[in-house]
Amino acid sequence: MNILYLCHRFPFKPKRGGKIRPFNMIRHLHQAGHRVTVCSLARSEAEAEEGRGIAPHCTHFEMGHVREPVQFARMIVRLPLTTPSSMGYFYSGELAAKVQRLLAKDRFDLIFVHCSSVAQYVEHVTDTPKILDFGDMDSQKWLEYANYKPWPLSWGYTLEGTKMLWAEKRLARRFDLCTATTRAEWQALNDYGTGAATDWFPNGVDAQVFSPTDGAYDADTLSFIGRMDYYPNQECMARFCKDVWPLLKARRPGLKLKIVGADPSPQMRALGDLPGVVVTGSVPEVQPYVRDSALMVAPLAIARGTQNKILEAMAMGVPVVTSTAAAGGVDAEADQHFLVADAPEAIAEAVLRIVDHPAERARLAAAGRERMLSHHAWPSSMQRLDRIVGRCVREFSARNNRSLPSGTSA
Repeated sequence: MNILYLCHRFPFKPKRGGKIRPFNMIRHLHQAGHRVTVCSLARSEAEAEEGRGIAPHCTHFEMGHVREPVQFARMIVRLPLTTPSSMGYFYSGELAAKVQRLLAKDRFDLIFVHCSSVAQYVEHVTDTPKILDFGDMDSQKWLEYANYKPWPLSWGYTLEGTKMLWAEKRLARRFDLCTATTRAEWQALNDYGTGAATDWFPNGVDAQVFSPTDGAYDADTLSFIGRMDYYPNQECMARFCKDVWPLLKARRPGLKLKIVGADPSPQMRALGDLPGVVVTGSVPEVQPYVRDSALMVAPLAIARGTQNKILEAMAMGVPVVTSTAAAGGVDAEADQHFLVADAPEAIAEAVLRIVDHPAERARLAAAGRERMLSHHAWPSSMQRLDRIVGRCVREFSARNNRSLPSGTSA
């Protein structure tokens, strides 16, 4: 099949959540023999140069080059409008023109969009089957942010969440099939009551890149992995260091916490002044930091979809202590594959359960790794994607009395 694929962040290198899922889809579709044209945005020349590495994994790609000040201005312009500001941030006139030229000169058998904020480029197309992979339901994320922000920021997030909810419902009706990342996000999508056909397929983890080594670790080291310019990660670590870290240090004074992730804000860097806390900033690879730790903590309060950091740690054979909110995005069972706790005292007890008991750590390490291999492997996820693509194309062809394109068996 000839596939046009749009996503909101240029999907190479796949080193953050918004790039990992689309990259694995693109690579899989290309390896399956489909012609895949990728369209996305580059926010700097460095990102554009890095993004050109997608070439071996697709047939063709187009970039829309944008600058942050302009994109923020596009967001502000949309504040009094019904259009979500997020769609302003991810809009590029250059990319829109390139997409239109592609649609005019080529016949695509499928249009696949990852992230609702870039559905605007093709929502008008009616003569080609279209899939919108929401991934996470962004409206719910903005509405959840409002609970953690002071006024007037809380009002702004509520406004954006409300507008995005309206946009998500409208877009769902304009696509032939809509997908999500987890069962919970799929249920949220179905609860919109749009009548759109829906399905879901999980995020996976590269179990070779994220694999155990010799099993050596520092029993007094905890890790947290994630971009530190991302508010849910910031809120998580600020709360953990304020409410949980003193409880842990009182019980086990030698404990250390390594907060590993790019672009930490001044508030996050200040956490490095606490006893035993290290804030690394950007590192070449996160794997050594995770493997060296007794466990990874990820008690996120704001967690939509799947937290890739949890999948990666478990795949490396490192136990995870997470929250109920974050656990919902992982196909694993509490106490069997990872530990789940929400209150500060419960989080501290879960951490100590692992660091004080090597046998318990070994049990969780083995069970977590095995669960990732069986339930979060990219090949099995992509098999679900193949069935979703086939279903969409067959149903569209049946409705429009068309013959199926070659390669639909994928």
